[in-house]
Amino acid sequence: MEYLGIIALTVLIIVLIIGLIALGWRGRLRRQAGIGAPPAVPPDLGPVLYEAEGQYVTTTTAGDWLDRVAVHGMGIRSNAVASVHPEGVLLARAGAPDVFIPRNDLESVRLEGGMAGKFVEKDGLVVLTWRLMDQRVDTGFRTRHAAHKSQLLAAAAALAPDTTPPQNFKGREIQ
Repeated sequence: MEYLGIIALTVLIIVLIIGLIALGWRGRLRRQAGIGAPPAVPPDLGPVLYEAEGQYVTTTTAGDWLDRVAVHGMGIRSNAVASVHPEGVLLARAGAPDVFIPRNDLESVRLEGGMAGKFVEKDGLVVLTWRLMDQRVDTGFRTRHAAHKSQLLAAAAALAPDTTPPQNFKGREIQ
């Protein structure tokens, strides 16, 4: 009988924690209601300059890697394919809405060690800083294979005005 009380208390605590997490997420969605949706993918992106499989980590407010953008499904981590096109960068996500970053909105591209709950080795994430309407945001992507990271960085950096592509980028390489 004593065990039933312990089990009931444990279940109650778990339900309470899940409820608080859901309440916090709803509050974040409410606070971020003014953030615009990512632009739609244009019908003609042009040829694929580079493509890499990996994981879409998240989108956060630029410079604040703990302030995850939850609206429009942008806070959902998912497997994705990142492809760089002349018109911008497309993150085609599995089970979540795609994220398209237009070339004109892309500000910079760099490597970082982590963001919003995903911390990896030094320079393990490709982070794209861009303008989402009037909000500056950082979007993180982790390539499935470490060798593809520098190529993705270089291809996306070639589109961004504040980033110089690394010297070893061969261009038009699709892996």
